[in-house]
Amino acid sequence: MTTASKITLFRVFLIPVMMVTLYLSGGQSDIWMWVSLAIFILGSLSDFLDGQIARRCNQVTDFGKFLDPLADKLLTIAVMTMFTQWGRFPAWALMIVLTREFAVTGLRLVAAPKGKVIAAAWSGKVKTASTMVGIIAWLIFPTDMVVGLVVSAVIVLTTVYSGVEYFVKNWSCLWD
Repeated sequence: MTTASKITLFRVFLIPVMMVTLYLSGGQSDIWMWVSLAIFILGSLSDFLDGQIARRCNQVTDFGKFLDPLADKLLTIAVMTMFTQWGRFPAWALMIVLTREFAVTGLRLVAAPKGKVIAAAWSGKVKTASTMVGIIAWLIFPTDMVVGLVVSAVIVLTTVYSGVEYFVKNWSCLWD
């Protein structure tokens, strides 16, 4: 197993730990929320690090291509789910995020047997980065309604835009 894949697995391991610390915080700005913030930042930085190592050290693997984006989605959706449970992220917004993720994954699954690889688009990378930065702001100010509204809007807008872009650019995969 490559170093990059080990870092990605570490990020996956952090997710349930972060979920426990978020739960213990009860959605309040206490020590558990700060621990959750530290775990989330560590997970976000590991995303950057494993990608750099994979590319620079020629450690790009099929396992990494599968697990890295899955780990990113699980990390961010875990936090969004807790904020939904606390009534600070609308369920309809979480549904948009989940629908986009399933739809893009489905599109990739349809394209793969046709020999077409749908790589991460620029808008998808912007969505992931802005979501991670937004979640960090959310974890710093978990009860601030303005921060919550701005973060929710950014997440929904970047999610919808990137999802539409994937389908516009790869529409032909569905009809070949």
